[in-house]
Formats: sequence, C-alpha cells, structure tokens
Amino acid sequence: MSISRRTARSVRILGVASATAALALGVAGNALACNIRDFSAVASCDDNGKGIITVTDTDASGVEATVSVFLETNGADARQVGSETVKGTREGATVTFSEDWAPNATYRVHVTAGKIVDKDVSPQLTTPSKACKTEESPSPTPKPSETSSSPAPSESASATPSESESSAAPATPGDNAPSPAVGDSNLAETGANSNTPMIAGIAGALVVVGGGAVFFGMRRRGASKTG
Repeated sequence: MSISRRTARSVRILGVASATAALALGVAGNALACNIRDFSAVASCDDNGKGIITVTDTDASGVEATVSVFLETNGADARQVGSETVKGTREGATVTFSEDWAPNATYRVHVTAGKIVDKDVSPQLTTPSKACKTEESPSPTPKPSETSSSPAPSESASATPSESESSAAPATPGDNAPSPAVGDSNLAETGANSNTPMIAGIAGALVVVGGGAVFFGMRRRGASKTG
C-alpha cells in the first residue's frame, strides 16, 4: 500500500510539530526546575541596627531547599551561622539569619534541594565596609555625691607666693617679743647689772655720816657741860 504525497507531507509536518513541542516542554521544564542561580544573598542591618544576612529564593517551581550560611576565614569555614529551609516563589521567598557581621567579612552560602541542587551561591557574600550602628546604652546619671566635687584652687592660691609675701623679710626669733621696761630687763635676767649695790652704798654712807654727826654732837655737848 503506497502512501500518497499528501499523506506523507502531513506526517512530516506532524513530526516537526511534535519535536518542536517536546523541545519547548524541555526548555520550560528546565526553566521551572530549581537552580542555584535562583538564590542570592545580601548582608544588611535591620530596623534596630543589628546585622542580618538575607537569602532570597526565586525558584518558581517551589522546590523546598535548605540554605546554610558559614563564616569564612582564610578560605575555610570558621563557624556556621545557621541553616533554614525555604520554598521559592516567582516573586522571591526569603530567609533571614541574625549575624553581627564585621565589615568586609566573607560568608559562604550553600543550597541543597534534594538531588537537583547541592552547590554554593556564587560569588560568595562579602559584607559592606561599614558595620551596623549598635544602640548606645544611656550613661547612668551620676549621684549627688559624685557631682559635688571640691572647687578648683583659685589663681590667688597658687604655689607661687604673692609679691607682698615674697618681699617681706623673714621674721627673726625674738622680734615679736615685747621690749622690757627700763631698769627691769637686767634685773629680771641675771641681776648682775642692777643699781642695788650703788643704792646700798649710798645708804651705808649716809648711815656713817649720820652716825659721825651724832657722835661729834654728843662730844660737843659733853664738853660744854664740863666747861
């Protein structure tokens, strides 16, 4: 049984259409499948000024994936920040990791989605050059005993003596003692320069003169009686 030319042409057209449809379905399937290119990561700060790392999954197929974040040091994992699961959407589904990241730090983001994806997000995440602002705790109010400090010494009370003080001659011992009264100082100290011996001598001389006068008076009276 021979096939007409028209039938053969129809079969050929149908085969080409089927192949085209299969190719389109294959491309569409690959486009909808979970891929490492569907994942991206960024380091930022939240509303409270804390560091966070956000991973976004734009896989429209919605395959559940596990996202793990590691801090890198010298090309090796220093520690694991955390691990979360996410189901991607066309608009993008996100998972957030709290991390007090340092400026210019490097993080490795690994994605595992069944047997479809088991790779790192490329390139690796590098944090911004400026860290997040941390909330400063208010300084404690000082107590009254702490605020009341001794007053600063005035300029007049400096270590350098004033002109009037420096020009004054130093006082010598005994300058402030009261001057003794005339005739009392020598008597009070030793008595060696006192006028007492002179007075006593004068008194003795007067006694002798008086006695002599009495003696001569008595002899004269006696002589007048006998004559």
